[in-house]
Amino acid sequence: MTIVTPVGQASRSTTLTRTRLGALAFVAAGVLFVLYPAVRPWHDESTVDGAVASMGSGAWVAAHLFGMLGFVLVPLGLLALWGAVRSTRAESHGLGAVVTGWIGAGLTLPYYGAEDFGLHAIARSRADGQRFDLLAVVESVRFSPVAATTFALGLLLLAVAAVLAALAVRRSGTLARHSAIPFAVGFALFIPQFYAPAGLRIAHGVLVGIGSAWLAWVLWRTDPR
Repeated sequence: MTIVTPVGQASRSTTLTRTRLGALAFVAAGVLFVLYPAVRPWHDESTVDGAVASMGSGAWVAAHLFGMLGFVLVPLGLLALWGAVRSTRAESHGLGAVVTGWIGAGLTLPYYGAEDFGLHAIARSRADGQRFDLLAVVESVRFSPVAATTFALGLLLLAVAAVLAALAVRRSGTLARHSAIPFAVGFALFIPQFYAPAGLRIAHGVLVGIGSAWLAWVLWRTDPR
């Protein structure tokens, strides 16, 4: 006997699956953003010994990789959020969050790659006995005008995406109005937190993790009818 599934029911099931996959992406991103500053070594990188100890360690590579994977997952979560609000007056905000989030992540990731793999290789070379001005090379990598500009622009766009996501949640009428505020605040503080001490940077990671998890919970409980 052939069982025929109504089109509306099939569509609802597909939407529910996509929304929950997006919620899982937010959860995974939140965990990764907590691990990123928690695992990162915190030595005095203004000295050669401190820079080698931090950047030459496996924990440096792992921590920055966690951050990069988090940035990859956030736009996938935003895509699910857009799907959850598409039939509401918040649809344009949801779409805006997806577009700016994807562009922002794309502009941010190359810099993280240089920080992760490039600085690690440079620090290992110094640790292995090669003679060069490590701190000058680190500064040239971190503060190259093009690299620094694209990095800052990428993080600003991610902050805009998070704010648009919060507005989409607030205007949707179907999701808890304030559930995306911690997520938006966390991403708005991404650039300032780089100038904070280790303890505050770890606290910022926890804030982003909580914001991502709360948004994931709201999406998971959404009924796409």
